[in-house]
This record gives sequence, C-alpha cells and structure tokens, in this order.
Amino acid sequence: MLLQAKTADIPWGVLTGTGIALFAILVGGILLLRKVFQSSPERNAGPNNSPAHTENASAFMAASMQAVIQKLKEQEKELERLHKEERERADLTERLSEEVTRNMPAGLIVVNAQSIITSANPAAEQTLGQRGLGFRRFSEALGDRSDLSRLISDCLATGKIFRREQIEHRDAAGDIRQLGVTISPIRKGGDDVSVSGVICLLTDLTELASLQKQMQLKENLAALGELSAGIAHEFKNALATISGYAQMIQSESSNPEAADNAEKILEQTRNITKVVTEFLKYARPLDISQDQVALEPVIERVVSEVGEAIPNVRLRHEGPFGEVAGDESFLRQAFLNLTRNAAEACSSAANGGKVIVRSENLQRDGAGYQRITIFDNGPGISRDALPKLFRPFFTTKPNGTGLGLAVVQKIILQHGGQVEARNRQEGGAAFIVTLPLSRRAPEAVELKQGASNDKKA
Repeated sequence: MLLQAKTADIPWGVLTGTGIALFAILVGGILLLRKVFQSSPERNAGPNNSPAHTENASAFMAASMQAVIQKLKEQEKELERLHKEERERADLTERLSEEVTRNMPAGLIVVNAQSIITSANPAAEQTLGQRGLGFRRFSEALGDRSDLSRLISDCLATGKIFRREQIEHRDAAGDIRQLGVTISPIRKGGDDVSVSGVICLLTDLTELASLQKQMQLKENLAALGELSAGIAHEFKNALATISGYAQMIQSESSNPEAADNAEKILEQTRNITKVVTEFLKYARPLDISQDQVALEPVIERVVSEVGEAIPNVRLRHEGPFGEVAGDESFLRQAFLNLTRNAAEACSSAANGGKVIVRSENLQRDGAGYQRITIFDNGPGISRDALPKLFRPFFTTKPNGTGLGLAVVQKIILQHGGQVEARNRQEGGAAFIVTLPLSRRAPEAVELKQGASNDKKA
C-alpha cells in the first residue's frame, strides 16, 4: 500500500523518452523484489521478517523512486533548455534568411509543386513591375503566355536548369523589359529526386540592353557614314548628268513618245535622288545642339501641321510636357514623322481616324524622363513587320524609302532616349518615345542668384 501511495504521487508529465524507459525498469524491479519477499513462507516465518523490516524495505524503495524522479526532472529541464536554444537558433536563422532575401539586389521567386508563388522579394516585384506576387499562381501573376512562365513550367515538369537566359517580359503597365533569368528545381532529397518547387533569380537588363543597342547602332552609323560619303557623291553626279540629258531630250524633241520617255527618266531620277538624300540624312553624323527645348510648343506645331495636311483625322495632345536638352529642329522632325505616320495609318478608319499625343513624367534611378506616346486607331502593325520597323530600307508603304523611322530612331538615340513600337490591345498602334529631362546645373542657379543680388545692390 505504501508503494501504491508513493507511485500515485509521481508527476508522470515529466517522464519522457529515456526517462520513461528507466522508470519502467525500476518499477518492474521493485515489484519483482516485493513479490519474492512476500512469496517465501520460510522468510515470512523468520525473525528478520518482522513488520519493521518490511516497512524499512518499502521506505528504501520509495526513496529510490524519488531519487529517480528528481533525476528525471533535472533531465527534463536540461531538455527544455536545449530545445529553447535550438528554437531561438532556428528563429535567428529564419530572420537572417528573410533579411538576406528581402535586401538582395537580384529578384527571387520561389514556386512550389502546386504552381503557387510562395515567396517573392521586393527586388523581384520591382524587376517585374508588379506588386503582390505572393500566394498566386505564377501563370496568373506573370502571364500564361510569357517566356518566364514557360521556363518555370518546363523546370517544374522536367527538372531542367536554365542558366543565364535572356528573355523579354511585358509588365502590368505594358512595358517590355529585358530580363536575365536563372531557374533551378528544388528536389526533395534522398532517394526521392522529384521536383518539389522552383527557385527563380531575376535581373533587369533593360538599361544594359538599351545601351548595347545604342552602341551597336552608333557603330553601324559610323561605318555607314564612311561608306556613304563617296558613294553618294558619285550617285549625285550620275543622276545630275542623266537628268540633264533627259531635260534636253524633252525640250528639243518633237516626238511625243520621246518626250514622254524623257519625263519617265526624270521621274525615276527624282525618286533615286530622294532615296540618296534620305540615306545621307541617316548615315551622316548629326550635329545636335544642347539647347533647352520646351516640348509642348514642338508638339503643338506638329499636331497643327499634320492636322492641316490630313484634315479627316482628329488629332490632339495631352499631359504635362517638360524640357529636354537637344536640338529643336531634329526633335520636331522626329515627332512630325511619327505623328504623320500615325495619321496616315488611321486615315481610312471606319469611325474616323484619331491620333493622340500623350505625355507623362517618369522617374528611373533618381533621374527624370519624359515619355511621349503617339496612339492611333488604325489597323496596327503586322507581327512580321513589328521587329523590322526601324531597320534601314524596310517599308510597308508602296512609295516609301524605308528610312523615315530609321532616321527617327537615330535622332532620339542621339538625344539620349529611346523609341519603340507596339500594338494596342484595343486596336491600333503606339509609338513610344522616352527622353531624359533637362537638369539645370546648380552652378548656373548660383550665378543667376549672384547676378540678381548684384543688380539689387
């Protein structure tokens, strides 16, 4: 009964793991000894089996059990301390991992086996131009037809690693970005090598690709300039001679057929002269001044001139216009070409042609930019023609030279900007020009302030 009373007071909640096993062995041994002592009649009859002796044995067993319980309590405290330290270490590692992921300059996206984005750091949202990527299907967040979604889907399905891929991605605002992508699978490990997710690293290469494109274009222009200088001179001399003889035939011949043929020769020489002149504009280096150019008067003049030339198209401009450093005449030529092309493209629209020149201010890496978009409601640009629009001598017009848009691109690039074309979802095309806004030097402001103070004095 004493043993039963003592065991009833044991705090069983502290017995775990090895302690439970040790306690079970101890209790079993004590019960076995007790049974042996009680089952021997000879032992019960002897003088050593007095009630006092039995009580001493029970007290000894109870004391032993209390010692074991105390030891188990100490072990439990030690286990709790170790568990607490391990939990704190795990929390510290998790916080460090989150901080590293949140502050790393490259974009990081983690997708699980169910195609859900489980993690996306701020750099990834900035690179993709989209917020709230987490806990959405990647095909919904990134676009089911995008190249990035295609690579992630292939990696999830096959476990294939994609290293340093360069792709184009259209963000939520419709802007096209050049991305460097590395995608690798997450495997379960051990014998199970199935793919449980995907890690995707992103780098925005848009500015770098633009700089490379500008450098390549400038190198091509320099080579063309050297080549065209001599060729154009020879062409003009030959055309002038042909045109002179044709005019003589036309004025001196009494044969109507000969005069008609001479007129055809003159028409062809004029066409060739126009091509040579446009080519020289494209190939010859531009002498661009660095004046402060207010864009709003330039756009107003362009809209007015195109409206007078193509009266059946409605034109308007809207938005805030700033100032850029450059040459007003060249900028007007570029915007006039783009606006005239847009008006000609939509002049035969069923509900009437409409062209909008819209401006907005942008901030990139602490610098200000002016983005001017020329919209039209025409038929748009064919898929085959879209990537070739700015190539020299490529044209979709029957009588075009194919150098108009090439010259526009050259002017915008030499002003430190860029131009691109795309089709609109609601129909028609859009040409987008981005130019850096002017930055007035602080020294100039100080000089003006000093000058004004001198005048006041």
